[in-house]
Amino acid sequence: MTLKSILMGGAAALALVVSACSPPDGEAGSATTEATLEADTPAAAGAEAATAEPGALQEISVSDAELEGNPFLEEWETPYGVPPFAEIEDEHYLPAVKKGILEARAGIEAITSNADAPTFENTIVALDQNAELATKVLLVFGNITGTDTNDRLRELEGIIYPMVTREQDAIVFNNDLWQRVKTVYEARDTLGLDEQDARLLELTHRQFTRAGADLPQDVKDQIADINSQISSLTTKFGQNLLRSTKAFRIEVTDEADLAGLSQDFKDAIRMDGDEDKWLLTVDRSVYETFMTQSENRDLRKKMFDGYRLRASEGEFDNGPIAIEIAQLRAKRAELMGYPNHAAYVLETNMAKTPEGAEEFLLRVWRPGLAQAKAERAEMQALIGDEFTFAGHDWWHYSEKVRQNKYAFDDNALKPYFELGAVQKGAFDVSSKLFNIEITPVDVEGWNEVVNAFEVTDAETGDFLGLFMSDMYARDSKRGGAWMSSFRTASNVNGQDIRPIVANNMNLIQPPEGQPTLMRFDEVTTLFHEFGHGLHGLLTQIRYQNFSGVDGPRDYTEFPAQILEHWASAPEVLEDYAKHYQTGETIPLELIERMNEAANHNQGFATTEYIAASLLDLNWHMLSYDEAMAIEDARAFEKSVLDKYGLIEEIEPRYRSNYFSHIFAGGYSAGYYAYLWSEILDADGFEAFREAGDIFDPELAAKLKRWVYESGGLREADELYRNFRGSDPTIEPLLRNRGFDVTEQGDG
Repeated sequence: MTLKSILMGGAAALALVVSACSPPDGEAGSATTEATLEADTPAAAGAEAATAEPGALQEISVSDAELEGNPFLEEWETPYGVPPFAEIEDEHYLPAVKKGILEARAGIEAITSNADAPTFENTIVALDQNAELATKVLLVFGNITGTDTNDRLRELEGIIYPMVTREQDAIVFNNDLWQRVKTVYEARDTLGLDEQDARLLELTHRQFTRAGADLPQDVKDQIADINSQISSLTTKFGQNLLRSTKAFRIEVTDEADLAGLSQDFKDAIRMDGDEDKWLLTVDRSVYETFMTQSENRDLRKKMFDGYRLRASEGEFDNGPIAIEIAQLRAKRAELMGYPNHAAYVLETNMAKTPEGAEEFLLRVWRPGLAQAKAERAEMQALIGDEFTFAGHDWWHYSEKVRQNKYAFDDNALKPYFELGAVQKGAFDVSSKLFNIEITPVDVEGWNEVVNAFEVTDAETGDFLGLFMSDMYARDSKRGGAWMSSFRTASNVNGQDIRPIVANNMNLIQPPEGQPTLMRFDEVTTLFHEFGHGLHGLLTQIRYQNFSGVDGPRDYTEFPAQILEHWASAPEVLEDYAKHYQTGETIPLELIERMNEAANHNQGFATTEYIAASLLDLNWHMLSYDEAMAIEDARAFEKSVLDKYGLIEEIEPRYRSNYFSHIFAGGYSAGYYAYLWSEILDADGFEAFREAGDIFDPELAAKLKRWVYESGGLREADELYRNFRGSDPTIEPLLRNRGFDVTEQGDG
């Protein structure tokens, strides 16, 4: 439980585990990677968590009997030090967390009771290295509850996360600790610190001040109480969404109802043991494929409503929860001296202000919405007078238009994108760019489908980290795609600890013996998540506080998004896109058609994404009084979207009731970050194209040094300039989306 994890909601399980998430079409959010006050870790009200006053130490005890045989208290003599997953039982977590918290308290007490004057080593480094056991447990707990949850683990979330959130507040509001941090910070110019030391001190001080350490005690108490409430509500939101999503099922017994679906998709959704039953769910991979392929308009409407109305009624209704979270965040911002939650969050982001983020979004919204309206007209023309085009028709008829215009069928690509070959393609690109080797190794994972790979420096042979991948959907796993960590990197006092990084996706698992064939958007998601993985694996930062995936939210997507560009580069496709049966390289003509069609439907994709981003900003630009006036989440959402002119045939990518990125994760007031990071990745990849070699060694070395290795060493804009040599411009982003750079309007 490093300072970073403490201040990011107190849960290393979220702050460090779910450290980077999927592209914006993914299903779930993640914790912030820049330490903030945001105490929005998954949690639910737990009896053991509510025994202390806000900001005070809780009464926590654990007996030797409770800890007997607990694998978290042992040294893990496993390959690469991976957790012994088969030995860890659900009942091991809570006693180990309690023990870890008690050890963390002892560490804080040792710092504050030290009779020696505060120094960088005895205060700042000691704090960075504190709570080894708590971090160890929470990293595993956070990963497993995301990938293989059950009723008992959900119950434990409701106990553990509020407990850890309260511990966060007790630590950050510990005045003795804060005074020692301030003393060291005020003497910073006399300490002779190197760059990493100075950055650790700077961030530690910033994290305390932004958490409210210097506020009056009565205000701290109010903030601590709000943190506790938010911690409970965010877990309830996430659990409601998971249960609502998994509860939606359509069993199809007449194969005629599956008209238009490809055979491999029908095989994948066939119910086990029954040749004449197929199961439709609103898991993203199933939903998108069905909505694109299905000729059954009535069934498309049922699926469309099932997806967009999740968690919007009955026992799983997230509307009131979203309102309450927004109100609490607004109140907390007011107590901190900010006009709204968005102003607080964006202060340390590249966008700086909510107005700056909104202005940026609108520059892309205008051409995107105009293009979406043209796309709607084109699809209505294809339909004719048979019926009026509606939202549940968009995916299906967009694909028809694409096939008509470009003679291009996405299904024609799938045989060339087999999972193993695609993953090897991402590995090969990374090896060429960054001079690393990625080798399969036999390591037992948390699920039988997990694969593991050793990552080493190709020149020195030095071990860089262990990479593990979990690619398939299952009922126990949350939706979307994300990168996480089981162990973070550090190198203090001669202890060189390298990371264990994981990538998760939710691909449809094919029947036994059949290959996993991927849509191209799933291919780019795999490259994206491995970009996050590289950000964690290649780090050369010695302090956990800012090693690996670090920086403001509107920067941390950049290392992931730039790697996506290599996925579609013809010279890369020729290497990894091989027909799974014949071994034939993907034909150049098919690549050309794919690239010609790349900007097809970009108006829709841009509009639905920015609509969600604007919705996020508007929820979090509310003052406390404005937030308290909100009575109905859907009515508020509609007023926002009408204000910007969203057409009725397009839903925002996330409606409020299932917007887990912002109400159960770390993207509140920050969902715009994917598009902001796209400025960076479009401009950054253009540098490689300008050099005439997408593997240009000089540029690749700068990208490796200043982006993937540097974590949060410097401010994000400086790191980017060190790589690129200049600030980014928006024009490459607009061109990549097929928009006229002269029509985005004045910013």
